[in-house]
Parts: sequence; C-alpha cells; structure tokens
Amino acid sequence: MVGIILGERYEVVERIGEGGMSFVYKARCNKLKRFVAVKILKETFNSNEEIVEKFKREATAIANLNNANIVNILDVGTQDSIHYIVMEYVRGKNLKEIIKEQGKLSYETAINVGLKVANALDCAHRNNIIHRDIKPQNILVTEEGIVKVTDFGIAKSTDSSTLAYTNSVMGSAHYFSPEQAKGVYTDCRTDLYSLGVVLYEMVTGRVPFNGDSPVAIALKHIQEELTPPKNLNTKIPDSLNNLIMKAMEKEQVKRYQSAKEIISDLERIKENPNAIIASQQSDLEEDHTIIMAPVIVDSSNDQKVLDDYSEDDYSEADENNKDYNQDYNQDKDKHKNKEKNEKLINKSKRTTPIKRIHIGKIPIKIKRSVIFSLLAVLVLAFGAVSASFWIKNQSGNLKTKASEELITIPNVVGKSKDEAKTIIENAGLIYVEASTENSNQPEGIILRMSPSPDQKAKPKDQIRVVVSLGEEKIETPSIRGMGLKAARNTLTSVGLDLGNVNYEYSSTVEKDTIISQDPDANVEVKKNTKINVVVSKGPEIVTAKIPDLAGKSLDEAKTLLDELKLDMKQVETVTSDDSKKNVSGKIYKQNPDSGFEVKQGTAVTVYYYTYKEPEKEPEKEPEKEPEKEPEKKTYNTGELMGKTSEEAVAWANSRGIKISYSGQNSDNSARVYKVSTDKVAEGGTIQVTLK
Repeated sequence: MVGIILGERYEVVERIGEGGMSFVYKARCNKLKRFVAVKILKETFNSNEEIVEKFKREATAIANLNNANIVNILDVGTQDSIHYIVMEYVRGKNLKEIIKEQGKLSYETAINVGLKVANALDCAHRNNIIHRDIKPQNILVTEEGIVKVTDFGIAKSTDSSTLAYTNSVMGSAHYFSPEQAKGVYTDCRTDLYSLGVVLYEMVTGRVPFNGDSPVAIALKHIQEELTPPKNLNTKIPDSLNNLIMKAMEKEQVKRYQSAKEIISDLERIKENPNAIIASQQSDLEEDHTIIMAPVIVDSSNDQKVLDDYSEDDYSEADENNKDYNQDYNQDKDKHKNKEKNEKLINKSKRTTPIKRIHIGKIPIKIKRSVIFSLLAVLVLAFGAVSASFWIKNQSGNLKTKASEELITIPNVVGKSKDEAKTIIENAGLIYVEASTENSNQPEGIILRMSPSPDQKAKPKDQIRVVVSLGEEKIETPSIRGMGLKAARNTLTSVGLDLGNVNYEYSSTVEKDTIISQDPDANVEVKKNTKINVVVSKGPEIVTAKIPDLAGKSLDEAKTLLDELKLDMKQVETVTSDDSKKNVSGKIYKQNPDSGFEVKQGTAVTVYYYTYKEPEKEPEKEPEKEPEKEPEKKTYNTGELMGKTSEEAVAWANSRGIKISYSGQNSDNSARVYKVSTDKVAEGGTIQVTLK
C-alpha cells in the first residue's frame, strides 16, 4: 500500500495504525503540500456491501461536523476496490498512551479532557450522530495540548480481545455501555456512559471492569456494582466521583441525559471542586421511559448475551421519536430473524407473559406479576388511608390522625451543627451526624442532610447530616533543588498545584532547578493552592566589547578594562631605539584586538615599549687610524614595508643584510609594518615587526 497515490493526490508514505476493520496510513497531499491521515478499509470487508456503505455514509456525515475537538474528515473515495477516508493528520499521542505513561492523571487534567470530549459529543449528538466507541485510543492529544475525538460512528478496535462485534453489539468491551453489551437500543446516553469510563480510567489509571473475554467484561457492565473511583484515588473531589458514578449508571434514565448536562457539571467542578453533584437522579417519576430488552444468561453456552426483540414489540406511535429510535429501526429486522432455539431459551426463562404499556410515545415492558404487585400496594395504601378516622378541630377544619403525627423536616443546611441539632430535636426528630468532610464551608457547618428538607417524617425519625471540617489543610513540601517535572509531581501527589514559574540567574543553583518557592516549605495551606517557584537560569553570562588600547599608557588601559570587568596582562618590550624614546610606556599592540565581544573576566594582553638609554663605552686611547675599508653600500629599508616574511628574507639576503623579527610569529600571512631603522648598510642587521 505504501507508495500508491489515491485520488490522484494522496501519496501513501507509511502505516501508522491498525484497527479491527481498517488500517491507518500517513500520506502526503501533493496538491496542498501537507500530510494527512488515510483510513483504508481492510480487504476482508470489501465484499460486505453493508459495511462498505456504512463506512462511506457515516464518514460523509462526520465530514459535515465543524468542531475544534473532532478530527476533520477531508475526503472520502474508492479506487481499485480500495475504500478510503482522508482525515487531518494529528501530531501527538492518544489518551491511552498518556495514561500508560503517567499511570493516572490529575483530576484537573481529567476534567479538562472530559470537557473537550463532551464538547465533541455534544456537536455530534446535535447532528444525530452517536459515536458508539468512545475510548482513550480514539481521543488524540496534539503536541499543543488540543484534544480531538476520532473514529466517529466507525466500528474499530485495536485487537480481538478488546472488540465485541456481533449482529447487534458493536464497541470496545472495556468502554461500552450495558445496552451495547445487551445488543439493544442505544442513544446519545451510550456515549456519555463511555465518557464516564474514560474519566474513571484517567483518574484511577485502570478500567472499571476487566475480564478474560469481551463477554465476561460485558456481563460486568450489566451486572457488577461499580467501585467508586474515589476508593482508588482519594485525591479526587467527591463532586467528580459522583459525576463519574452518575455517568456510568447502568440504567440510561439515571445517567446524564445529554452532553450539555455533563459539560455543565464538569464546568461547575472545575470552578469549585467542592460543588455538590448528585451521584444519580433521585426522583425517577419524571424520567422518560426507555426500551430495555431482557438479558438472559445461557449457562450452556459460555454466558452468551441474548435478547428477544420482535417487530410486534415496537409501536408505530414511536416513529415520531426518531432521535432515540433510529438505531432500533435499523436493527429490528435482525432481531426479527433470530434463531428459534434462542427464542425458546428466552421463553423458558419467563414466569409470565410480557405485556407492553405506553407512557407518552416511548414503550416499556412490564411483567404481569409486577403490575399485580403494584395494584396490591395501591389497594393496601388506599385501605390504610380510608381506615384513618377523621376528627374535627376547634376551628371546624378537618384533619386526619395520621397527618397530625407527620412532621415537616426543617432545613438545617448552612447552619452550625449545634444549631442544627437544636432545631431537629425541637421538631421531635433525632439528629445524627452521619459523616464529616472537607469543604469550602467553615468548620461545623451542615453541608447536606437526608431526608431532604420539607419532606414529611414520623416523630423520632433520624435526620442524617454531613458536617463540614472546613477547607483541607496541607503542609507544603520542599521542592527546592528539584526540576519542574519532579516538583509538579510532588505537589500533585499531596493535593497542591504548581503556580507561576519565574526564571533568574544563579551562580550557586544548578540550571533548570528550583531556587525558591512561595509559599515556603512546611507551611499549612488550602488544598489545590498554587505554589509559585523561581527557577535557575544558571550563572549569568555578561559580555564586554574590547576597547582600542593602542597608544595608551598602562594606567589608562587598566582603568578602561576595569570598568568593563576585563583583566589585563602586560608584555614589556625593551628598546634603546631613539625612535621609540617618545613612546616609552605606551601600548603598541593588544590581543584580542579591539572590537571583539568577550565574556567579562577575559584577560587582554597588551604590549608596550620601555626605552633604555644605550650604555656609554669607556674612553680609549686614540688608536692609529686603521686603513679605511671600502665604503659599504646602504639601502633604504622602506622597501620592506608590506612584504611577507619570505619576501623580506629574500630582500635582505640579496643585499647581505641580517634580519630579525619581533611581534607576531613570522608566518607567510603576516606582513612587515615596522622596521627598526630607515637605512641599513650592507652586512648590517635590521629588526622588523610583522603584523
């Protein structure tokens, strides 16, 4: 597949992933000069017209969504029996990889990711699209930290052990809802259950249900009680614990009913971790009815999950409820053709025939035995009321004996526990302090009560209250000398956060480690307090520009260099040359040269002359005048100026003159810029300075 060009523009570069039904490749769009991701349906499914059509249709539907938290679909096509979808290429990691790396995420991070995923689901649900496979592997986090949901409406898994895919069940077993496990009706609340599982895994580092097979995991989603995430991670607030528990209610009616609802609660918790979030809907009388097929476990067939829908079970009146019923309409023909032995197993499990009643427009199944039990309860209740005798009070009003004995529960939320105890006991009820917890309310204030205020209670009934311990205090750990990552982990582990990070130069603290913290170590602070830190940038490197020191005295040069925090190294040149007499003590050369930018503390070497009077020879007796030697020829040494050392030597040798050098080393790149004398006689010696 690598190397082919799809749609005359998408050149496949490399394979970057594989799902249960497709491969994902990185490709280069030769038209727009950018990388894209191309999902290609596996050849195994090419002959399945239903899957191919679903692959194209749902990809086209997702392409119409415009949301920053959804991976964009760019193109859909078919070429030589290759069915492909072109998506934006996301640089980053999926959420599963991040959880594996970090073990578990801070609850603040989980809330932020949850908000972005819920935002994506809200957009999809408003466009009548249900994801059905929300899991960390399908949640991408870019290098910039942007959260994007991928694989909308397309069945996909990483391997056979995590995918349950039958005629009526589609999704990843660790993350799908009880209704998906049953293979029955799904709606937007299915995605919200899966989001609850993802939130659970983010804050605990593990999935809520595990097992040896997809079927075993599915049964746990249906039957097993959920362990509260706070039992596995005590650092998460009760509000987030309750939100996750509510999102993962086994009954759809008890869950969040829309992505907007879960977004609202997540934002409340983000603003105030101590916000009161109910773990489930307590008043079920206002809930909508839903379609639920019975789940039957056949012990003879490895705990196979069965259902028994038939076309007769679905009312024509429900066609008006298209949003919730679209999945059922698509699947009801499959349920209609279930094998006879499966129906026989279902029937053998029933004690009484099943009837269907309708409330509004959505059907619900109720057994006859349940109906008779409800009627019996109603009859007994009516009899109890009728048996109550009526008495007339002094004003002529009628009231029952039973009503005289009931007490309206007073509201003590927000009051001190002493005041609450007095109020409750004065009302004839019993005050019970059920538990205490940290909160943003002062210590001793009532946070919650059960039963709720204004309900009726009998005398001596218990009123259970939750009392505030005040805001949790945490002793700040010392994070001096740590790197930022280690400091953040240390703070998070005790319920604190890393605050502002400032940088300063330090000659004593290693670069990229913390110099100081505010508040300091061993100080009691509130939970989630941000600890500001100052981080070392290492020693400060200050540079200076070397000045021109030529012609200056040593003192002048020293003053200039001291101001620039540069050192000075002196090299003396002693001379008796009368021409240098007037520059004695003056600098004639420096290294490095002027204009160079160097680090403060660098030494600058200066070269200067010291003039020394030539020694006088003692007077001698006059000697006989020697015979005059032939007059030697003299030469003008100015001819040497600008010559290289080799050229200068050649010039001197041709005239019988000895030559010596001073200053820089004599190499072929240096040239004569100064000669010790203007004229020299044949056989004489001259000194040249090269530069």
